[in-house]
Amino acid sequence: MLLLMGELVGRAGLVDRAYLPPSSTVLAHAGRLLTDGGFLRDVLFTLGGWSSGLVIAIVIAVPAGVLLGSLPVVDSAARVLVEFLRPIPAVALVPLVLLVVSDQGEMERTLAAYAATWPILINTIYGAGEVDPLARDMARSFGLSPAAILLRVWLPSVAPFVATGVRLASSVALIVTISTELISGGGGNGLGQFIFDASGIPAGAADVFAAVAVTGGLGLVLDVLLRYIERKAFRWHFERLGVAG
Repeated sequence: MLLLMGELVGRAGLVDRAYLPPSSTVLAHAGRLLTDGGFLRDVLFTLGGWSSGLVIAIVIAVPAGVLLGSLPVVDSAARVLVEFLRPIPAVALVPLVLLVVSDQGEMERTLAAYAATWPILINTIYGAGEVDPLARDMARSFGLSPAAILLRVWLPSVAPFVATGVRLASSVALIVTISTELISGGGGNGLGQFIFDASGIPAGAADVFAAVAVTGGLGLVLDVLLRYIERKAFRWHFERLGVAG
């Protein structure tokens, strides 16, 4: 519907095509960009910042979430700090991070990891709280070590919640990565930098809209892929919830 509206508005001449090209023009331009080596390097640069930030967030948030979710005393002590930091937008920290980190790629990884940590952490805490206490007690009664209980009881129960958190965090990390490229501006790389540079050119509207379309398509593909992996890997979890896998 949105594409149809854009096409109609552009073709009807209600808006100057230099500022709002028809949807067909934007899609055709996006197709041409995807065959351009320089643009593809920008896409790969953005994906590099997104993926590395997401991995860092997983490494930090999953153990922290299991700890907070399994130990109510620790959760109560850390709750104030978590709720204080969680609402702070990652892009608001760009000026602060710039004072410490000069490399664009490292800055993107840092901010993407910060933003992606919270969905994974909250979902992991919730998942740890849902672990069946009867299963824990039975594991202890059979003489399983704490490490074995963690591997055989805690992790299988928490894993589906972690997967959902990772899927949600993926979109957040992508948004923050591109936003960081847009805000930092000036001689960098990535999709956000491409959009920033194109927006300063009088005839760059087609590039801007085409890059935005590619960004939206990229986010959609990543979400569909992660959702597919989540449903296939944890089919039993969704069947228990009564959700088709």
